[in-house]
Order: sequence, then structure tokens, then C-alpha cells
Amino acid sequence: MKRLAGLDHVKAGVRLPAFAPDEHGSGIVHLGLGAFHRAHQAAYTDNALAAAGGDWRIVGVSLRGTATAAALNPQNGLYTLIERGATGTSARIIGSISRVLTAAQGTTGILETMADRSTRIVSLTVTEKAYGIDRAKRTIDRSHPAIDADLADPRHPAGVLGLIVEALRLRRQAGIPPFTVLCCDNLPENGALLRAGVVSFADAIDAELGLWIGQNVSFPSTMVDRITPAATEETLAEARRLTGCEDHAAIETEPFSQWVIEDDFPLGRPHWEAGGAIFVSDVAPYERMKLRMLNGTHSMLAYAGFLSGCTHVRDVMAAPALARLVARHLQAAAATLEPLAGIDFGDYTRQLTERFSNPAIAHETYQIAMDGTEKLPQRLLKPAVELLDKDGDIRPFAFAVAAWMRYCLGRRDDGSAYALRDPLEARIRNLLAGVDDKDAAAVAGALHALPGLFPQELSRSQTWRRAVERALSAMLETTMGEAIRREVRAMEPSSNMPGAE
Repeated sequence: MKRLAGLDHVKAGVRLPAFAPDEHGSGIVHLGLGAFHRAHQAAYTDNALAAAGGDWRIVGVSLRGTATAAALNPQNGLYTLIERGATGTSARIIGSISRVLTAAQGTTGILETMADRSTRIVSLTVTEKAYGIDRAKRTIDRSHPAIDADLADPRHPAGVLGLIVEALRLRRQAGIPPFTVLCCDNLPENGALLRAGVVSFADAIDAELGLWIGQNVSFPSTMVDRITPAATEETLAEARRLTGCEDHAAIETEPFSQWVIEDDFPLGRPHWEAGGAIFVSDVAPYERMKLRMLNGTHSMLAYAGFLSGCTHVRDVMAAPALARLVARHLQAAAATLEPLAGIDFGDYTRQLTERFSNPAIAHETYQIAMDGTEKLPQRLLKPAVELLDKDGDIRPFAFAVAAWMRYCLGRRDDGSAYALRDPLEARIRNLLAGVDDKDAAAVAGALHALPGLFPQELSRSQTWRRAVERALSAMLETTMGEAIRREVRAMEPSSNMPGAE
């Protein structure tokens, strides 16, 4: 079986790029070339190239390893995107990626490509923890290893902010207009937050450069959505079956996809509308909807599901008690949102329920559970603060946070251990060392003391602390499965909730 490196040997019936990849130059550098980018922005760009052409192919950058480059470069950037829906599976070949660079041998080549005049957009999906931004202060976090190292040697950066600032410095020095910086991670007001981080980093090394970046560089905000599990051997086998080619870079995803973008691209952009992207003047309301309803519910079900033996999200939805908690959290999250033109939150809730239940998508709860300290603030804690201020029902959010706290103990009900996979894992374990792990107040107290995580409004609220400790107590004194059943029995009136049985 030939390896996918061209289109001649792909089976009939597989959707191919509707453009000749080699005839289009690159205009985008993407930092963080993981599965999500390949299922989302790269697919939109593939559609844009087919519809309107242009030199908009993507140079991908892997900052943490060489596996993606080893998979894609011998295939000339081509890979199979498998869409698994409840009604069937389809495959298409994506041709929008031209090549992949890695930081393994240094970042000189990456910087040269970012600084090249042909690069008009630098986009990112590096996960929340990679930025090194103190979100509360909206400045760089000098304790972040990448920030610390790049401030010490700003001409040879390895971190995200360092790379962006140095590439912009090089362009300014050469008289080349700055590229647009497009954050596609699940961060609130991600464009504004990244702007603050980049300017803060630049200010720390050259105040004049920081001023120039603040005045001249565009950082549009975005909202992205597409459930994309990690690829497995089954994914690669399915790609072989569907395409007739060996594909080391195949990924799988759901049919649904959404991209809302603030339209601010001084050097131009691909015709992403062709793939269904929506351009708006204010992304924030869409961001909040997605972060609170999809991502917040994902976090709740990930911790509760993982600890109760559900390997995948679809397993959570097949468990009646957990499915009821999912329905409750979706309803509670929607209640924290202002009305949004063109969006029916009831329809969105039903759509999310169907997506979570998709039997063809193997999205692991343990994968979703990682990096909790980076995700909780925008997904669970901020809406909890708002509800507390309005004297609203905080119980769904307290349960979700309690499930995270139970997860932080690093052991299942049977005593088997697992890694937290969190940037603050060592600090969490130190805080919990010596704490009676059957004492909900002690565990909750230790975790509420994590620097910079919990807003003071929650840490100081006896109402909030009692709600969290009540939920956590049930999780500590019995099994997670029984704690979930108790929570469901306490729901009233549960039979009126969307999705309830």
C-alpha cells in the first residue's frame, strides 16, 4: 500500500482538495500543529483555497516534538480527515498544509518563516498553559519556564510569546508590515488577552517595541468548536480502509464545526466563509456561550465520568444518572448568558447533547480532564461568581468543581493512581500532602488556596464553600458512582430538565 504523498492513488469516492496544492504559496504560519488545528482551521483553509484561491497554505510549527513533522512532511502535508457521525463515516484529503517545521533543532528557521513578507497571519492552538500569561493581571507570568528563558535570551526564543515578539521585531527592523496574530485557543477574549501578553513581553525587553506592537499589530478574537479526539491506531486503520493509502497523519472528528472570527486582518485573509466561518464585530458573546455550555459541561462530565469508570464522553451520555447531570449543567450554564441574536439556547443545548452522545466519536474523558487549572476559571468559576452575586443556583457549578477536587487526589475509588496532567500538578500534590483525603473541608480548603485560581468572591464565600464541600463529601465518603446518584436524587424537579429520563 502506497503512502499518501500525492492524490493519484487515493480511492474513488474520497473527497480531494479542489485545488492544486503546489500552485499555491504559503501565507499562514500556525504554532501548535495538533489534531484540532488539522480538523478545524486547516479544513476551513482547504475550503477557502478551493473557493477563492490565493497564497494561503499553512506552514505548521511543532514546538514540543517531531512526530507531526515526521508524519506530514513525507506526505507533502497531505492527510486524511475522517468525519464520524451517527449516520456514517466519510473521509476527505486536506491539502492546505505545505510543510511542518519543528523547534527540535532550534527556532531560527521558524523565526525566518514568521518574519518573511509572505507570512500574513500567525495563528495558534497551543493550549491554555503554553502562553505564560497571568490572566488576572493581563501581563506575562515570569514564573512560567518559557517566559523566564525567553526573557533571558530574547533573540533565541522557544516559547510562544517570545517567538511572536522576536518575529515582529525582525519584521519591524526590515520594514515589513506586521502579520495578524490569530489565537484559536479556548481563552476568554483570546485576541485581547494575547495582545496583552505579547505587549507585556515586548515591554519587558524593549518598551519602544512594545508600543509599536500595541499600535500596529492586529489580534482578532475567535471562537472555535469541533470535538476532535486524539488519533489512535484505529484512526490510521480506518484511513487505510477508506483511502487505500498509508497515512501516518490521519485524524478523526465529528461532522459539526463552528468558527466565529472578529474580522480584523490588515494584510488580508483566506476566504474562510466558504467553509462556514462567521465574521462578526464582537466574538465575546459567542465565546462565553461555548466556554460555559460546551467546555464547562465537558469539564464536569470529564471529572465525574472518568472517576466513575466512563472512558469516553459517549459512555457518560449512555449512563442515565450522568446524562441527567449533563442536562442540568447545560441548562445552568445557559441561564448565565445574555440573549444572543440568532442563537436559541434550547436548540444549542439539544445540539450539544447529540454531539456528546455521538457513538462514533471516542473522545476520552481523561483527555478532557487534563490542564484543569487552566480551564476552570472561564468555564466554571466565573459563571459561579456571577450566580453568587445574583443569589442564583450555584449547585451545578459547585458539583463540577468538587468533581475536579476529587480528581486532584490522583486515585480512583479502587486506589489505582493516575497522573493529573496539569501544569500545577506538583503544587496540587504538595498542598494535598498530609491532608486527610476523607475530610472534604480540608481538601477543599487546600485547593482553594492554590495561588491565582479561585476568585476571592468564591474563596471567601461560605455559601460557595459549603456547596462545594457538601458535594465533595459525598464523593469522598462513598464511590463516585454513588455520589452521582445522590446528586441526581437531590435534583428537583429533575423530570423537567432537557434530556432527562
